[in-house]
Amino acid sequence: MTRQPKVLTFDVVGTLIDFENGMKNALLQILGTRGGTLDFEEFLTEYRALRNRSEKKLFPEDLAPIYLILAEKFGLPTGGGEENVFVESATSWPAFSDSVDALKRLEKHFHLVAMTNARRWAFDGMDKTLEYPFFKGFTVDDSGCEKPDPRYFTYVLEQLAPDGYSKEDVLHVAQSQFHDIAIARELGYTVCWIERRKAVGGGFGGTVAVQEITTPDYHYHTLVELADAADRDELVMLV
Repeated sequence: MTRQPKVLTFDVVGTLIDFENGMKNALLQILGTRGGTLDFEEFLTEYRALRNRSEKKLFPEDLAPIYLILAEKFGLPTGGGEENVFVESATSWPAFSDSVDALKRLEKHFHLVAMTNARRWAFDGMDKTLEYPFFKGFTVDDSGCEKPDPRYFTYVLEQLAPDGYSKEDVLHVAQSQFHDIAIARELGYTVCWIERRKAVGGGFGGTVAVQEITTPDYHYHTLVELADAADRDELVMLV
């Protein structure tokens, strides 16, 4: 038996908001004329490892110690509050080119819910960039934990329950195999993987790597493809 989803829950950073180019733009602003010497893919590799360290801070405040750790390796300036500029850039990171229009199309079919590991203050800027598409938006400040902690997903379901929605109504949409796809499948969600890095040759970029790719129920490379499938009534879930 199948049914249409009623709610799409979205990871935000990396799925809807292009945090890699957002960080790159911030670094180029900080470096000025020296920005042309930055090996950004190497920076992303180093960043990725540091984001998964045990003593990390909440995101995006964690960008400050990461900046200072990587400053010597990549010739980044310090001493003038540059790490804080790097952190605060999160509020103005760009959306992927297809995010806003695709979300408007999806909003016609489903309630859209944000599930981000970012702090509320950063999400507020991202929500504005995306033109406020969400029925509800949840942050790490609300959940008290970061994905892939199962408690985040439990918290969101508890908040959706008064509106009459359960896990069986939800399609979870995300880019990160580590933070979202693997754990959501393990918890019994129907999942859609938006493989954003496919456009730049694959790999993990700034997202924490996994040893094994979890096979999703739906697999697209852009959000437009997801919106197209919704318009064709092709998104169904087994119940």
